[in-house]
Amino acid sequence: MQRPWLRLFTCRFNKVNGSDTTLVETAIAEYLSYLRDEKRASPHTQLAAARDLAVFVKDCRAAHIDTPAQIDVHFVRRHVTTLHAGGRQPRTVQRMLSSLRGWLRRETDLGRLQSNPAQGVRPPKGRRELPKTVDADALNAALDQFSLDGCAKPLQLRDQAIVELLYSSGLRLSELQALDVPPTAMPGELRVLGKGGKTRIVPVGGKARVVVDAWLEQRPAYAAANQSALFVSRNGQRLSHRAIQQRVDIWARRAGLPAHLHPHRLRHSFATHLLENSGELRAVQELLGHANLATTQIYTQLDWKHLAKAYDASHPRAHYPHRSKPLS
Repeated sequence: MQRPWLRLFTCRFNKVNGSDTTLVETAIAEYLSYLRDEKRASPHTQLAAARDLAVFVKDCRAAHIDTPAQIDVHFVRRHVTTLHAGGRQPRTVQRMLSSLRGWLRRETDLGRLQSNPAQGVRPPKGRRELPKTVDADALNAALDQFSLDGCAKPLQLRDQAIVELLYSSGLRLSELQALDVPPTAMPGELRVLGKGGKTRIVPVGGKARVVVDAWLEQRPAYAAANQSALFVSRNGQRLSHRAIQQRVDIWARRAGLPAHLHPHRLRHSFATHLLENSGELRAVQELLGHANLATTQIYTQLDWKHLAKAYDASHPRAHYPHRSKPLS
């Protein structure tokens, strides 16, 4: 049976161009299988690569390019320009170029190309938006207002445990969704499987452990037989990504938080609040599971923004005085 991500790729060009397959398309299909079977890329990465390379195939078809050897740096630049001119945002173009680079790098490693024609091509520069966070005091007040007694229903207790764990440990949505029931009580550390199949150890705060343990006492009444998921739905099955997003948002509205809350905003808040209080950038990088320190450094900009506001608000020499007359 054809995998969904490979079917997505093949359908993209077969619907328009018929069933004839070029060497470019065959090579890309092989690359997608390589991502799944050898590189063990995440399903999200596989789907993104399938979508991005399907768009590239369409441009190859229009330019009558049938083999990887016909692809040169000029065609790659034209492809990137077309994407940007077509209204795609710079970050989207950057991702699509990254997918193309990955495939062409693989072709080079296999000896089908002498060099990677996408290597020197630069994507359009876009404004990098800072991650949005939740104020630490507001978030902690919201978490504290729902004590164990304040969660009237077991499923409200489950939602409280989800939010506590996301904020306590800086987990990605996929990492939390994949958690299974611990052997005994909730431990002080968790081993999670992150991006690229990499595992890391994250701490679990004391308050999160208390709430998760309380949920574990209620969980047997909801979980289906042989279901190992830590967080289950009303029907007893593992909560989906979308369901977790919805439950976090509902929890936030019930708690009276003004901003829309989603799992990744809790992850951003975890990193920002930890960095503000510790200044340990390397430690935050390890806890987030970032392969590159540069990815984590965006939180230093958030920290500086916070410090700059504090300076402007409190330092007596922060502002220019109103000048009533020119200097002589």
